[in-house]
Amino acid sequence: MAQRMVLRRFVASLFSRKFPQCHWAPLSPEVLAQGNPGRPAIVPSLARTFFTSRVCKVTFNVQDGPDFQDRVVNSQTPVVVDFHAQWCGPCKILGPRLEKMVAKQEGKVLMAKVDIDDNTDLAIEYEVSAVPTVLAIKNGDVVDKFVGIKDEDQLEAFLKKLIGC
Repeated sequence: MAQRMVLRRFVASLFSRKFPQCHWAPLSPEVLAQGNPGRPAIVPSLARTFFTSRVCKVTFNVQDGPDFQDRVVNSQTPVVVDFHAQWCGPCKILGPRLEKMVAKQEGKVLMAKVDIDDNTDLAIEYEVSAVPTVLAIKNGDVVDKFVGIKDEDQLEAFLKKLIGC
Protein backbone atom coordinates (compact mmCIF):
# COMPACT_ATOMS: atom_id res chain seq x y z
CA MET A 1 0.00 0.00 0.00
CA ALA A 2 2.77 2.44 0.93
CA GLN A 3 4.66 1.57 -2.25
CA ARG A 4 1.59 2.34 -4.34
CA MET A 5 1.23 5.77 -2.67
CA VAL A 6 4.90 6.60 -3.27
CA LEU A 7 4.62 5.52 -6.91
CA ARG A 8 1.45 7.58 -7.37
CA ARG A 9 3.17 10.70 -5.93
CA PHE A 10 6.21 10.15 -8.14
CA VAL A 11 4.13 9.82 -11.30
CA ALA A 12 2.03 12.87 -10.35
CA SER A 13 5.21 14.93 -9.84
CA LEU A 14 6.47 13.95 -13.29
CA PHE A 15 3.30 15.16 -14.97
CA SER A 16 3.10 18.39 -12.98
CA ARG A 17 6.55 19.63 -14.07
CA LYS A 18 6.95 22.08 -16.93
CA PHE A 19 10.02 21.58 -19.15
CA PRO A 20 10.88 24.62 -21.34
CA GLN A 21 11.25 23.83 -25.05
CA CYS A 22 11.58 20.12 -24.40
CA HIS A 23 9.67 17.08 -25.50
CA TRP A 24 9.77 13.45 -24.60
CA ALA A 25 11.03 11.00 -27.21
CA PRO A 26 9.07 7.72 -27.38
CA LEU A 27 10.68 4.34 -27.91
CA SER A 28 10.91 3.58 -31.60
CA PRO A 29 10.35 0.10 -33.11
CA GLU A 30 14.08 -0.02 -33.96
CA VAL A 31 15.02 0.55 -30.32
CA LEU A 32 12.51 -2.04 -29.14
CA ALA A 33 13.84 -4.61 -31.65
CA GLN A 34 17.48 -4.14 -30.53
CA GLY A 35 16.92 -6.13 -27.37
CA ASN A 36 15.39 -9.11 -29.21
CA PRO A 37 17.15 -9.75 -32.53
CA GLY A 38 15.16 -12.00 -34.85
CA ARG A 39 11.88 -11.34 -33.05
CA PRO A 40 9.40 -8.71 -34.20
CA ALA A 41 9.26 -5.56 -32.15
CA ILE A 42 6.24 -5.07 -29.96
CA VAL A 43 5.09 -1.53 -30.60
CA PRO A 44 2.86 -0.08 -27.89
CA SER A 45 -0.32 1.68 -28.89
CA LEU A 46 -0.33 5.47 -28.90
CA ALA A 47 -2.42 5.45 -25.74
CA ARG A 48 0.33 3.56 -23.94
CA THR A 49 3.47 5.04 -25.45
CA PHE A 50 6.31 4.95 -22.92
CA PHE A 51 8.54 8.00 -23.05
CA THR A 52 12.10 7.21 -22.07
CA SER A 53 14.19 10.31 -22.51
CA ARG A 54 13.84 14.03 -22.72
CA VAL A 55 15.24 15.84 -25.74
CA CYS A 56 16.14 19.45 -24.96
CA LYS A 57 16.91 22.07 -27.54
CA VAL A 58 18.44 24.55 -25.09
CA THR A 59 21.85 22.83 -24.78
CA PHE A 60 23.68 21.17 -27.66
CA ASN A 61 27.12 19.83 -28.55
CA VAL A 62 28.93 21.44 -31.49
CA GLN A 63 30.10 18.83 -34.00
CA ASP A 64 32.40 20.90 -36.26
CA GLY A 65 33.05 24.35 -37.75
CA PRO A 66 30.03 24.47 -40.10
CA ASP A 67 27.77 23.26 -37.28
CA PHE A 68 29.14 26.06 -35.05
CA GLN A 69 28.55 28.60 -37.81
CA ASP A 70 24.99 27.42 -38.37
CA ARG A 71 23.85 26.96 -34.75
CA VAL A 72 25.85 29.62 -32.91
CA VAL A 73 27.02 32.44 -35.18
CA ASN A 74 23.81 32.52 -37.24
CA SER A 75 21.51 32.09 -34.22
CA GLN A 76 18.85 34.73 -33.57
CA THR A 77 18.92 33.79 -29.88
CA PRO A 78 21.95 34.70 -27.74
CA VAL A 79 24.27 31.71 -27.21
CA VAL A 80 26.59 30.85 -24.33
CA VAL A 81 29.52 28.81 -25.67
CA ASP A 82 31.30 26.53 -23.19
CA PHE A 83 34.78 25.54 -24.42
CA HIS A 84 35.71 22.49 -22.33
CA ALA A 85 37.75 19.27 -22.36
CA GLN A 86 37.01 15.77 -21.07
CA TRP A 87 40.18 15.73 -18.96
CA CYS A 88 39.46 19.13 -17.32
CA GLY A 89 38.31 18.92 -13.69
CA PRO A 90 37.01 22.50 -13.39
CA CYS A 91 35.05 21.97 -16.66
CA LYS A 92 33.19 19.09 -15.04
CA ILE A 93 32.16 21.42 -12.21
CA LEU A 94 31.24 24.44 -14.34
CA GLY A 95 29.40 22.58 -17.13
CA PRO A 96 26.41 21.27 -15.15
CA ARG A 97 26.19 24.50 -13.16
CA LEU A 98 26.07 26.54 -16.36
CA GLU A 99 23.53 24.18 -17.98
CA LYS A 100 21.27 24.58 -14.95
CA MET A 101 21.46 28.38 -15.12
CA VAL A 102 20.77 28.40 -18.88
CA ALA A 103 17.75 26.12 -18.38
CA LYS A 104 16.35 28.61 -15.85
CA GLN A 105 16.29 31.28 -18.60
CA GLU A 106 13.48 29.31 -20.34
CA GLY A 107 14.75 29.61 -23.92
CA LYS A 108 15.95 33.23 -23.80
CA VAL A 109 19.49 31.95 -24.26
CA LEU A 110 21.00 28.76 -25.72
CA MET A 111 24.11 26.86 -24.68
CA ALA A 112 26.65 25.33 -27.05
CA LYS A 113 29.29 22.94 -25.74
CA VAL A 114 32.57 22.77 -27.66
CA ASP A 115 35.16 20.10 -26.84
CA ILE A 116 38.52 21.74 -27.58
CA ASP A 117 40.18 18.39 -28.33
CA ASP A 118 37.66 17.67 -31.10
CA ASN A 119 37.37 21.27 -32.36
CA THR A 120 40.87 22.70 -32.09
CA ASP A 121 40.30 25.13 -34.98
CA LEU A 122 37.37 26.77 -33.17
CA ALA A 123 39.41 27.06 -29.97
CA ILE A 124 42.22 28.77 -31.89
CA GLU A 125 39.83 31.04 -33.79
CA TYR A 126 38.19 32.25 -30.56
CA GLU A 127 41.55 32.54 -28.74
CA VAL A 128 40.83 29.94 -26.07
CA SER A 129 44.05 29.57 -24.11
CA ALA A 130 42.64 27.82 -21.02
CA VAL A 131 39.61 25.75 -20.16
CA PRO A 132 36.91 26.25 -19.13
CA THR A 133 36.38 29.35 -21.26
CA VAL A 134 32.84 30.65 -21.72
CA LEU A 135 31.86 33.10 -24.45
CA ALA A 136 28.63 35.05 -24.80
CA ILE A 137 27.73 35.41 -28.48
CA LYS A 138 24.90 37.61 -29.68
CA ASN A 139 24.15 38.24 -33.38
CA GLY A 140 27.42 36.50 -34.30
CA ASP A 141 29.61 38.76 -32.14
CA VAL A 142 31.40 37.91 -28.88
CA VAL A 143 29.95 40.33 -26.33
CA ASP A 144 31.41 38.88 -23.13
CA LYS A 145 33.85 36.20 -21.93
CA PHE A 146 35.19 34.58 -18.79
CA VAL A 147 37.76 31.90 -17.96
CA GLY A 148 37.53 29.53 -14.99
CA ILE A 149 34.85 28.58 -12.51
CA LYS A 150 32.14 31.01 -11.40
CA ASP A 151 29.52 30.58 -8.71
CA GLU A 152 25.80 30.63 -9.48
CA ASP A 153 25.33 34.33 -8.68
CA GLN A 154 28.13 35.30 -11.07
CA LEU A 155 26.71 33.01 -13.79
CA GLU A 156 23.26 34.52 -13.35
CA ALA A 157 24.70 38.05 -13.70
CA PHE A 158 26.63 36.92 -16.80
CA LEU A 159 23.44 35.56 -18.40
CA LYS A 160 21.32 38.60 -17.44
CA LYS A 161 23.93 40.85 -19.04
CA LEU A 162 23.84 38.76 -22.24
CA ILE A 163 20.05 38.80 -22.44
CA GLY A 164 19.87 42.50 -21.65
CA CYS A 165 22.51 43.79 -24.10
